[in-house]
Amino acid sequence: MTALGFLYPGHSAEDDYPRIEQLLGSDIRLDLIHTDIGEDAHRVDALREMGSAERLAAGVEGLRLTGADTVVWACTSGGFVHGWEGAQEQVRTLARLAGMPASSTSFAFVHAARELGVRRVAVGATYPEDVAALFADFLRAGGLEVAGTRSSGIVTAAEVGTWGEEEVLALARAADASDAQAVLLPDTALHTAAHLGLLEKALSKPVLTANQVTVWEGLRLADRRVNATTLGSLFTREPLVQA
Repeated sequence: MTALGFLYPGHSAEDDYPRIEQLLGSDIRLDLIHTDIGEDAHRVDALREMGSAERLAAGVEGLRLTGADTVVWACTSGGFVHGWEGAQEQVRTLARLAGMPASSTSFAFVHAARELGVRRVAVGATYPEDVAALFADFLRAGGLEVAGTRSSGIVTAAEVGTWGEEEVLALARAADASDAQAVLLPDTALHTAAHLGLLEKALSKPVLTANQVTVWEGLRLADRRVNATTLGSLFTREPLVQA
């Protein structure tokens, strides 16, 4: 059994994780610990506080009891708002606190794009424009090219969590660019696990979503690869590891 730990702020789309666990269909356990979201606002100061060492440390205490092998900070905006260097320090602090390999959703997007051999991406963000722009800057710092960024201007994770298939598909289509090799939807408050097949079929290219890449990153840290076609192109890479 491989146990993957995730620190997830608040309550919005956490039900993506048991869904993904079921779709993996292997000896993988996903352990989710909720951290204090603080002020629910896609605003830089609030997002920085959400991902502070103090809030992460409080979550780690609960995570240790699960027996997790790795930990991922499952909040994209709570990572990239610190910039590339700041996000690296955040992950180093998390690894030290947890005593296990650690990463974050922000880095998961960069690593997943590299895994797929993707260099040029389009971004469909639920965030306000200034926050979406910081994510694009983070991707560029990770060596990716950004073909375009689409902002939905939503302020709270709670509102993002109410979106269904229709809204998610509309965002992905609006964000897509003809020269983009993949479309990225960077918000762990957005339900996407049930829509990955539809998204990739509609856009005819890989679609990377926050909760999807977060779980993949946990597997990467644990040196596991699982083939699960319903979870998109990212989960169809060789070599395959199946139950």
